[in-house]
Amino acid sequence: MLPLLISYTYLLISTNIYIVDAATGKSIFILAGQSNMSGRGGVVNLTWDGYVPRESSPNPSILRLSANLSWELAVEPLHCDIDVAKVCGVGPGMAFANSLLRKDPRFGVVGLVPCAIGGTNISEWARGGGLYNQMMRRTKAAVCGGGVIRGLLWYQGESDTLTLKDAEAYKKRLHRFFEDVRVDLRLPLLPIVQVKCPNHIPA
Repeated sequence: MLPLLISYTYLLISTNIYIVDAATGKSIFILAGQSNMSGRGGVVNLTWDGYVPRESSPNPSILRLSANLSWELAVEPLHCDIDVAKVCGVGPGMAFANSLLRKDPRFGVVGLVPCAIGGTNISEWARGGGLYNQMMRRTKAAVCGGGVIRGLLWYQGESDTLTLKDAEAYKKRLHRFFEDVRVDLRLPLLPIVQVKCPNHIPA
C-alpha cells in the first residue's frame, strides 16, 4: 500500500462534536474514493494474501455497514461486498478507526460505511451519478438505527492523472463534490479527511 499523507485541510472535528452518548449511538465515517480506499494491501496476482496488520485488527467497537445495509463487526477487507469487480485487500479504514479510538475512546462505537470503487475518477462521483447516489443511500441508511455522521474519508485522484484535461479540472470538481456532499447531508461543517499520495521527486 502506498504511504499516506493525510491532509487535515477539511478536518474540523472539535471536542463538542465528537463526544458520544446513548442518544447519538455510533460515530459514523464514510469511506469513499477509489482502489486505495477500498483496499489493495496484500493483493498479488488477483489474490489477497489474508494478512491483516495489527493496526487493522478487528475491534468490537468498530462496525461496518454491509452491502445489504446491516451493521456487522468490521473486518478486512472492508469493501469485499462493495467493490465487487476487483479483489479487495487491506485499506486505510480499519487503521483509521483503531487509531481514532486509541487517541480518544469518547468516539464510542465507530461505524464505517464503505463506498469506494476502484478505478473511478472524480467525474463518476458527481452529484446525480450512480456512485454518488449509492454513497448517499448507504450513508442515510447508516444513521437510521442511531448514530451521527462524523466525517468523510476521501482517497481518490489517480484516475484523474491520465489526461491533462482531467488533472487541471480536478480541484474544481473535487470542491464541488465536497460542497454537494455537505449540502445533501445537511452538514455544512462535515469534516472531510482528504488523503494525498506523496510527491515523488526524481533523484
